[in-house]
Amino acid sequence: MNVRQIGITATILLLFAVIGTAMVAATYEGTRDRIAANERETLLRKLNQLIPPGSYDNELLDDSIELPAGELADRPLRVYRARLQGQPVAVVMNTIAPDGYSGSIHLLVGINHDGTVAGVRVVAHRETPGLGDGIDEERSDWIYGFNGRSLDDPTSARWAVRKDGGVFDQFTGATISPRAVVKAVHAALLYYRAHRDALFASADVPEQP
Repeated sequence: MNVRQIGITATILLLFAVIGTAMVAATYEGTRDRIAANERETLLRKLNQLIPPGSYDNELLDDSIELPAGELADRPLRVYRARLQGQPVAVVMNTIAPDGYSGSIHLLVGINHDGTVAGVRVVAHRETPGLGDGIDEERSDWIYGFNGRSLDDPTSARWAVRKDGGVFDQFTGATISPRAVVKAVHAALLYYRAHRDALFASADVPEQP
């Protein structure tokens, strides 16, 4: 192949690369808004599983704050606030159980203004199918056992799986996954009790103690 042929081949390849990049960019620009809208809609559906739409009248996705890394997790976490006629109703906290069997378990923890659990959902995990994945509502109803619980029900010492002297069931052959979730929900409740007024007060991040 002579120099001229090499130059033609290189030009053709470059042209294909430019066209391909342009097509990818155009597709991204054309679908970006729709993807973002779909993601917001999916998140809102998850939040509404924990806080029924009729119980609040604010824009749940827009009324949120970001907690700094530190007290609850090693990364920032988003908290959504529900209000009715300006009065606080509940929060939904993104939180993380870092000590799952196969890695971190990402959770949404709904907490009513009075400190009772509105509900908990697992939004991402890598737990073992048929064992630890029972934490997922699509696999079992175990996650509903948090509904209505609080720091007084059960007492702090009983916020554990039964194997550890607590009140929450574990799974046959799988204790690590439910233990991690129970610990994370308890930590979210403790954080909420310590920062409740600040969480609802404004867009400001509550101060670390």
